Amino acid sequence: MALPKLNKPLFEITIPSTGKTAMYTPFTVKEEKILLIAQESQESDQMILAIKQILTNCMVDVNIDNLAIFDLEYLLINLRSQSVNNMLNFKIKDPDTEEEIELEININEIEVKFNAEHKDKIKIDDDNYLNMRYPSTKQLKQIIELSQEKSTEKMFDMMTSCFDVLISGEEVHKFEDYTKKEVSDFVETMSSKTIQEVKKFFETMPSMYYEKEYKNSNGDMKTFVVKGTETFFI
Repeated sequence: MALPKLNKPLFEITIPSTGKTAMYTPFTVKEEKILLIAQESQESDQMILAIKQILTNCMVDVNIDNLAIFDLEYLLINLRSQSVNNMLNFKIKDPDTEEEIELEININEIEVKFNAEHKDKIKIDDDNYLNMRYPSTKQLKQIIELSQEKSTEKMFDMMTSCFDVLISGEEVHKFEDYTKKEVSDFVETMSSKTIQEVKKFFETMPSMYYEKEYKNSNGDMKTFVVKGTETFFI
């Protein structure tokens, strides 16, 4: 006689980048094992596979590859809250005293932070405008690698992979229709001002963000900041 299959509850959630409602189920022991293995490995490839697998298993009728990075962050943290609990205990090392500090945070208080100065349409000149797209799962590995190792080449690859279309007068050029070299040659003709605007797109892009104050043994008040995908892997 086979063991019965357990029913999983369904929950609604709003995807931040689109405002559309999606359905999801809490993760089970299967997904928790995937997460623990990724955390133990500390390898970006394992973390990415874990993120994609967990969301694929739990989200209903959602194309994970099309989601913006901050969508993934938001969905992951809400999955963690519904699946385990909303309180998270962990330790950090104070940079001044090097002591271990125990912190507790309510992950329901971690929210998507939107910047009023953020814009995804960049003016190159009077005739040309660059439309950006948010990094998706495809760029997640690049983002994690950039956080671990600063590289000018990797930074430019990351930026150009998020070029969506160039509006030139009445013509619309899709960057996906051009080779990497053609895009690179085009970037080299841009002004420094335009590149700074592109960088600002990433710097002001919506992301998960949370601050937690604590006091070290010297009596100094400090602030621990966690943002982005870090909110799920702390």
